[in-house]
Amino acid sequence: MLKIDRIHHVAYRCRDAKETVLWYQKMLKMDFVLAIAEDQVPSTKEPDPYMHIFLDAGQGNVLAFFELPTRPAMDRDRNTPVWVQRLALEVDSVDTLLATKARLQTDGIDVVGPTNHTIFQSIYFFDPNGHRLELAANT
Repeated sequence: MLKIDRIHHVAYRCRDAKETVLWYQKMLKMDFVLAIAEDQVPSTKEPDPYMHIFLDAGQGNVLAFFELPTRPAMDRDRNTPVWVQRLALEVDSVDTLLATKARLQTDGIDVVGPTNHTIFQSIYFFDPNGHRLELAANT
């Protein structure tokens, strides 16, 4: 019987692979793991050049991005409110949450929160690709 062990990685699109790696390294202290450049999609063999990057999100969690230089510019699902789709990442404490908020704001990033969700608090902001991120600290 199938039982999922954990999420292997989560993949999103990015505008610029290098900018994305540098941003996640600086803002969220993630380590760069690997970059793979291909001219075709391995699963379908479709010709579609891309750069696939992987970042260490801690404790075996991996965050991945695809830069797709030959595709139309990125956009978002216009039928879904901007606050709905996001990646929530856990931090170790409310103190870390508040310190990260201050650092992000110092770098000119708009941050919403902290928001009290009864059993955890969160802050919300966007990465350079327009993806909404949530940092959450259990309380």
